Amino acid sequence: MVTSTMIRSFLVCSLLLLASCAPEGFKGTDISGVEWGGDFELTAHTGKRVRSSEFRGKALVIFFGYTHCPDICAPTLVRLAQTLKQLGPGAERVQVFFITVDPRHDTPAQLAGFVPTFHPSFLGLTGSDRELAAVARNYRVVYEPDPTHPDQIPHSGMILVKDAQGKPRLLFKNDTAAEDIAHDLRLLLKQG
Repeated sequence: MVTSTMIRSFLVCSLLLLASCAPEGFKGTDISGVEWGGDFELTAHTGKRVRSSEFRGKALVIFFGYTHCPDICAPTLVRLAQTLKQLGPGAERVQVFFITVDPRHDTPAQLAGFVPTFHPSFLGLTGSDRELAAVARNYRVVYEPDPTHPDQIPHSGMILVKDAQGKPRLLFKNDTAAEDIAHDLRLLLKQG
């Protein structure tokens, strides 16, 4: 039986294969020109509502996950913190968003005790089920609670990067080396 999750996973994999050519010297997958990944508004771990468009002029690094994730999220956030360290002063022109897929547990207070421990500039974002589902759909992120393990939420493990103009540009697997992400962010930041 083919499920909608399987179809979405196939579409994401197909996109990665089609875009695997990196004409600008990117190490990640160049997704320039995709028609998804628009602006959104969610609640930050500070309790303040933020719009992604408020960060124009910065490269946005977006990762979906949850604070109780047993295997993917914390190591990915560690790699993203290492990426910022490698960028040195250029890190000021990058904003990392960690968007939860578990709003039931990941309140602003929960995110505040988790996300900034990796890097003080990271923003943890949450919202209502409806808001998060809409953002995830817009970014082609798949997540679905596991009915047999209610505290586990299988989810897409991709890192999306938007350029300083707010356009989706790059896609990385969650286990991509910090050096490769930093390399590509430097290229994007040079472009403006």
